[in-house]
Amino acid sequence: MIGKLRGKVDAIGESEAVIDVNGVGYLVGMAGQTLARLQQGQEVEVHIETYVREDAFKLWGFLSERERAWFAQLQTVQGVGAKAALALLDALGVDELESAAALGDASAFGKAKGVGPKLAGRISSELKDKPPPTGRAFSPGFAVAASAGIASAPAEDAPAANNQAREDAVSALLNLGYAETDARRAAAAAARANPEAEASELIRLALKELAK
Repeated sequence: MIGKLRGKVDAIGESEAVIDVNGVGYLVGMAGQTLARLQQGQEVEVHIETYVREDAFKLWGFLSERERAWFAQLQTVQGVGAKAALALLDALGVDELESAAALGDASAFGKAKGVGPKLAGRISSELKDKPPPTGRAFSPGFAVAASAGIASAPAEDAPAANNQAREDAVSALLNLGYAETDARRAAAAAARANPEAEASELIRLALKELAK
């Protein structure tokens, strides 16, 4: 199986790119926003989700491990295939997607092309009880190891600065006896409204959210 590719962008299509790794061209399916960040001849590091079927061998590529992990997690929901998962990542971005999952925000999932109200509701219902995906441990915090000239996820798609603070707040709420679903919902709401807040402040704000 292929987990990561590093090479040059050889060609860019409507829904896929060819990544040249030492003279071998790998055809990699990508979301529209990912393709828009690429330039022909550019050095890239691409995190890969490999699909093997009886009649197909498909590579899906992402510029961050966090995106790849969410692509995989979305497909644990019945009715969500690769196309729908890519559409959700395109429409929301990984940070908004993670917040929508924690909050159970069906309307956010409904923004994605091809995701109707019924499927959006199912995604919301199934993901709100699950922790965020852990992904592969290429490097701490899903960061993409990048050197000069190597394309990676842009700053707006990197993990939010308060992700650890939010997880610390969730842990504190669990220790106080709150259910994990309620703890994650409240911590996500507090973090969304206060992206720079530290854990202690998020705990206070989450408790206020739980008291509503």
